[in-house]
Amino acid sequence: MRRLGKTRRTVRNTRGGGRVAAAVCGAALAVLTALPAQAHTQRPAAPRWDLKDTGAAAVRFRGLAAVDRDTAWVAGSQGAVLRTADGGESWRDVSPPGAADLQFRDIEAFDGRRAVALAIGEGEASRVYRTEDGGKTWTEAFRNTDSRAFYDCMTFFDRRHGLAMSDPVDGKFRILSTSDAGRSWKVLPDQGMPAALAGEAGFAASGQCLVAAGAKDVWLATGGAARARVLHSSDRGLTWTATDAPIPAGDPARGVFALAFRDRAHGLAVGGDYRADQQSPQAAATTGDGGRTWRTAATPPPAYRSGVAWLPHSRTAALAVGPTGTDLTTDSGRTWRTLDTGSYDTVDCTPDLGCWAAGEQGRVARLKS
Repeated sequence: MRRLGKTRRTVRNTRGGGRVAAAVCGAALAVLTALPAQAHTQRPAAPRWDLKDTGAAAVRFRGLAAVDRDTAWVAGSQGAVLRTADGGESWRDVSPPGAADLQFRDIEAFDGRRAVALAIGEGEASRVYRTEDGGKTWTEAFRNTDSRAFYDCMTFFDRRHGLAMSDPVDGKFRILSTSDAGRSWKVLPDQGMPAALAGEAGFAASGQCLVAAGAKDVWLATGGAARARVLHSSDRGLTWTATDAPIPAGDPARGVFALAFRDRAHGLAVGGDYRADQQSPQAAATTGDGGRTWRTAATPPPAYRSGVAWLPHSRTAALAVGPTGTDLTTDSGRTWRTLDTGSYDTVDCTPDLGCWAAGEQGRVARLKS
């Protein structure tokens, strides 16, 4: 699990005029929400992923931070970090020096110059790097020195305050906190953290096992135990409550892999069993009360999904991605239908509808309608 195991989410800026962005969003959302049209009605062209050439076919990108339609960061295996500023037409390798042995699984970007990247692994393999100049230089902001800890995901509430989470240490999930935009980190006390279940951990599959919405609310997704759970904190990680999720668990390869919240109340959970030869029924769930209760999707995605994101300016539309395809919901996660069968691990959208996805073999794509 730990080898697998951002909304997040990333603090985003948009560029360009508000009227242009609104027009782009309105047109694209109209296409998405019109998809369930009756057979006798002419359907609009379905949105599709426009695959970009990153030149990094040997890298698997599980970390993704979309800033806008033009700017995005991806982070992955072999210590690789790439950045684009032209909609994916070209990519700059901005990998931290000396990091080739690291596995980056999450990256959070404030804009095209400032980003924070999380490397995962046992002990000192778990690290946090930070850049303020578009990746020209990096500073190692945190290195884990506890051999029992294994950090999976990271999220930011705003430009200064963020959290990272580790699999349980001494029977409880460990939370790391920053209040200076990732320059320094400290371990939070665990008195307010419920005890972990036997075998419970997070999945470092998409950077979305720890996500935030608003100034103080954050959710943590788990698997591997007898039950999958979602933990919620309303005070930036000091105290937590745990709720069972209906996504099947009971095995180290099963559970909730990713979360997305469009506000403090409405959230989506996706997951399943990441093994290719295993079925993943009930691979999605929804909540309308901030995660206190979860309901299984009536028509879930057909297979394991590792990433999920709400479409901006929509209260009902979202995308879920995984190794076998991309699915769309237009009814807040109650039903899903497949749009694409390409392999992606993570997905992220911006207010100007710059939806991006990333995954294996250097695959990065932007949504095109």
